[in-house]
Amino acid sequence: MRAAPTPGTTASVRSTASVRPTAAPRPAAPERRATPGLPDPQPQSQSQPQPQPAGRSQRLAGVATMIGSGLSTQTGAAIGSLAFPVLGPVGVVAVRQYVAAVVLLAVARPRLRSFTWWQWRPVLLLALVFGTMNLSLYSAIDRIGLGLAVTLEFLGPLAIALTAARRRVDICAAVVAAAGVVTLMRPQPSTDYAGMALGLLAAACWASYILLNRTVGQRVPGAQGSAAASGLSALMFLPVGLVLVLRHPPTAEAVGYAVAAGVLASAVPYLADMFTLRRVPAQAFGLFMSVNPVLAAVVGLLGLGQNLGWTEWASIGAIVAANSLSIATRRT
Repeated sequence: MRAAPTPGTTASVRSTASVRPTAAPRPAAPERRATPGLPDPQPQSQSQPQPQPAGRSQRLAGVATMIGSGLSTQTGAAIGSLAFPVLGPVGVVAVRQYVAAVVLLAVARPRLRSFTWWQWRPVLLLALVFGTMNLSLYSAIDRIGLGLAVTLEFLGPLAIALTAARRRVDICAAVVAAAGVVTLMRPQPSTDYAGMALGLLAAACWASYILLNRTVGQRVPGAQGSAAASGLSALMFLPVGLVLVLRHPPTAEAVGYAVAAGVLASAVPYLADMFTLRRVPAQAFGLFMSVNPVLAAVVGLLGLGQNLGWTEWASIGAIVAANSLSIATRRT
């Protein structure tokens, strides 16, 4: 789950993210998290450091950081789901938004008074999409499990990557991904169509998030736009937090799970991606991010006991393979 991704990586998760495009890094915002196939990063401004050529040791450090970031995102989503019985998906997302806002505002320190209406418009839309993306993803996780939810969310950046492509190999990748989706959503007595719909809504939000992040990155310097959007999204969830506290006082354990989800699925991936993108080529970053649905399925199995059948594993593999094929054959 950006799922990530958390405006994170996901990549997805989340989190897929998650987003994250064309094969590039995740957006400079909390969730998961590229370009074709992943959460799209904000265009670098003159105030941002440009990636420098990395030696072997630096590349290895970057790969290790990517692995840690992906596991952190999916583990955070899994831990957050443990608070669902007390806080519900809405409450967990609210706490996650608070944590993400604190981290991004502290790092980016946006000069909000200097923003013009031309800059505020995409920031406001990004804030709305950011909150909807995480809420739909966590609601999907509650209904259909971590692995399937993150896989469906991952269709957002994958769709943008494939629709922007014109090569035969991308058409083949689209067919493979479509086959995986059809298999996942095939009618069965136990099929949770509401959960599937929430996963697809998260995918649509992630795709919108990527496109909006591009616009915000072009209009607002550095990560100030994403930080402002994150802060606004957290404000939108303040009423949720107040209602939860007044009507259903949460337990300390549930709040701890939700805070852990915010740190692991938003703060850690964001900081990890800042480190990684200075040491690993964008194509390699995008290729690795493709395995987030697999990481989510594994974490769901080992951490939550969410076992998947062989058809679900085959579907996840098909979608991951489609994205990997598109990215690996793309010239940089």
